[in-house]
Amino acid sequence: MNPQDQNPTPPPTAPSADTPPTAPVASPPVAPPPGTAPPPSHTDSPISTQSTLLISEIRDSLVIMKDGSFRAVIACKSINFDLMSEAEREGVEYSYQNFLNSLSFTTQVLIRSQRVDIGPYLERLIEIRRSNDNMLLGILMDDYINFIDILSQEANIMDKSFFVIIPYYTSPDAEKLLEQTKNFFKSFSKTKVPEVTRIDRDTYNKAVTEMNNRVDSVLSGLFQIGVHSVRLNTRELAELYYNFNNPDTAVREPLVDFTKLATTYVKKGTKNG
Repeated sequence: MNPQDQNPTPPPTAPSADTPPTAPVASPPVAPPPGTAPPPSHTDSPISTQSTLLISEIRDSLVIMKDGSFRAVIACKSINFDLMSEAEREGVEYSYQNFLNSLSFTTQVLIRSQRVDIGPYLERLIEIRRSNDNMLLGILMDDYINFIDILSQEANIMDKSFFVIIPYYTSPDAEKLLEQTKNFFKSFSKTKVPEVTRIDRDTYNKAVTEMNNRVDSVLSGLFQIGVHSVRLNTRELAELYYNFNNPDTAVREPLVDFTKLATTYVKKGTKNG
């Protein structure tokens, strides 16, 4: 007997209606050629820089936030409290206490520390050294330039900037609600916030007037303490926020010149008739 006759091959039969269809077998994924970037995944949703910023617009020396509130920034010049006498210190503390008690709105004091770029200062010294013909003075300048260069490489020369942020909310209820629900982790939420805030003209005009009054009140209080301060305009606000978000690539320039400040009380009048 032939061994093949013991296990004959059954003939092909058509699938019945009771038999579930067999799913096709998927072929294994083909690896991309070397040097080719993998295709982007639809599950990844990169967050843009604009979506993380809380600023909607900067105009008329005001910062318009995405929640419809406003901000004004005042730059302040520091005073040397340690070199004052005991009577001067008491006067500053008493004036500062009266200043805080006179405010009917919240404020934020911001102290920013940033490394000083002394590259332009060294370039200026080198240029002065080249134009100097005095040999003894040139040797002294060379030693000074080398000392400053080595000092900047070994130590972090820091500069401190002081700012007062004044907020304004279109409705008092919104400000109270924001203070009650303030949470640090809300900034990490994935909820989409509109990029442009719609504000009607009457609300905007009211906000501008109220912010001007608040800024004048803060400037007057700081002037009583002996702190020179000035409000940042639109260009200076843009530079400030650019430096905050780009600390390594931003070009350091002084935001304000405190030597050109005037008092906040005297205003030039207009002639009638």
